[in-house]
Amino acid sequence: MGGKTFIRNRVLLLLVLYDLSLVFAIDVCSNTILPGSKGDPGEVGDKGDEGRLGKSGPAGHRGLPGQSGEKGEPGRIGKMGPAGERGDKGERGAGGPSGLKGKPGSTCDCGRYRKVVGQMDININRLKNTVKFVKNVILGIKETEEKFYLLVKEARRYRDSLMNCKLRGGTLAMPKNLNTNTLLTGYVSEASLTHVFIGLRSAEAGGGYVYADGGPLTNATVWGLEVALGGSSNSCVQMGSNGAWSLTECDVAKYFICEFPKK
Repeated sequence: MGGKTFIRNRVLLLLVLYDLSLVFAIDVCSNTILPGSKGDPGEVGDKGDEGRLGKSGPAGHRGLPGQSGEKGEPGRIGKMGPAGERGDKGERGAGGPSGLKGKPGSTCDCGRYRKVVGQMDININRLKNTVKFVKNVILGIKETEEKFYLLVKEARRYRDSLMNCKLRGGTLAMPKNLNTNTLLTGYVSEASLTHVFIGLRSAEAGGGYVYADGGPLTNATVWGLEVALGGSSNSCVQMGSNGAWSLTECDVAKYFICEFPKK
């Protein structure tokens, strides 16, 4: 028993000594790896190779304007621009020197010229009165602001009367408003006539009426006309002394009224 106890104690002692040796070993190692004091700075090394260019940075602030450069040479003349507005009238300039004296003129017989001019005015007025007499009395022409009207007292059929007016430079009268119709009504009444041809007839197709210039009559009922049936090529229009319009045969001979434009 005593021997076993001795051996056990020796083992425990060895274990304790081993642990102590480990502790001292750790302390010694830990002391050897601590950094020492800072040494003196070394010498500056040689300049290294130039590195690669980096990325472009953001634009910097706008700098101050530089000094103005020297004036350059004048450029080529450009194209001429549009004319400007007319300026105000300037002040009157100083009078120029007097010109050379002209040759003496001939004596004017003003009294004789005044007499000639006065006689011409008298002759012109007489001519105007003569023309007016011929138009209104002999020919019996009526007129409006735009046209002349002549009553032809020669009985003819519608087609012949239309041709007669064309040979005179006009056409058969085409009253298209109340004022013209009233004027021509008085014309017929003054001539003591009952009916005359006017430039209007029934349309050959489609019904209605057409003027001598080819235009349609759109207000037949205003003039007391009934709507004409299409297909009748022998229905013409006559005007009475009371202003009414009525249908008549185109082959019947009648007096007629021509109209002429004022130019």
